[in-house]
Amino acid sequence: MEAQGCPPNVITFTSVMCYLAKSEEFEEALQLYERMKSAGCDPDTLFYNSLIHTLGRAGRVRDAIHVFEVEMSKKGVPPNTSTYNTMIAMFCHHAEEQKALDVLLQMENARLCKPDVQTYYPLLKMCFKTGKTDNFLSKLLDDMVNRHHLSLDLSTYTLLIHGLCRSNKCEWAYLLFEEMIGQEIKPRYKTCRLLWDEVKLKNMFGPADTIEDFMKKL
Repeated sequence: MEAQGCPPNVITFTSVMCYLAKSEEFEEALQLYERMKSAGCDPDTLFYNSLIHTLGRAGRVRDAIHVFEVEMSKKGVPPNTSTYNTMIAMFCHHAEEQKALDVLLQMENARLCKPDVQTYYPLLKMCFKTGKTDNFLSKLLDDMVNRHHLSLDLSTYTLLIHGLCRSNKCEWAYLLFEEMIGQEIKPRYKTCRLLWDEVKLKNMFGPADTIEDFMKKL
């Protein structure tokens, strides 16, 4: 590009970094940042989001924290919802539950942007990994729906129903199944089959019949 008189810009660097990170070529992706600085190209929010994600995937959590807490502020680049989501997902991936919750609290207090469903997805997933499927899970769902007025999507309902079934809480899972049907969100056949098997084991014959009837329509 440079040889043709078209120097790369921040969009170019961001796109290439995303591609390399997706291919798990993390060192090559991170070297782009040095090239970008050498080229005098200023990073923007989207670039920093990609950089934080790449650092997290490469296991360089401290560096990702430094970019988020120090470098972005120093450069005057504001975080957006995706920035916070990336940090939360990184901490959840590395089983740093409290740090993930601290970032969520920071996001809520800063009021620069609002949480979305993707903000909570890794936190919900972490509930099932840690076995915290009682008060903690209920609190997260209550915050999503009643505090931030978020609507659960297919992926979130699927995660919850599968996780609750594996946690021997198919009654709660069935309530969520009814809720998603009421919102005209069609569950996958695999989800229906899992829930159907679980409610039958609990002798929940009415719910089993309802799920079976629904599966016939899929």
